[in-house]
Amino acid sequence: MKYGKAIRDSIPEIIRESGANCTVEILPNDAFLLEMEKKLGEEVDEYLQSKSPEELADLLEVIHRIIELRGITMEELEIMRLDKSE
Repeated sequence: MKYGKAIRDSIPEIIRESGANCTVEILPNDAFLLEMEKKLGEEVDEYLQSKSPEELADLLEVIHRIIELRGITMEELEIMRLDKSE
């Protein structure tokens, strides 16, 4: 079975502990950013379906990784957010 999507670091270990095999590919940052942007859409869809606060936490995790890959700090993002709210 092939999933071809971004995963959290511990997922391969969980898969292996269950007795299954998996292959992990470490992507260069530009390719990983594209995957994280796809993941952002998936997480938004999951939140809209469930309305679960846990899905909001997943969204934040993806957002944190995207801004890191784009070279933006959380402080800079917060300034942008505050500017937009005014």
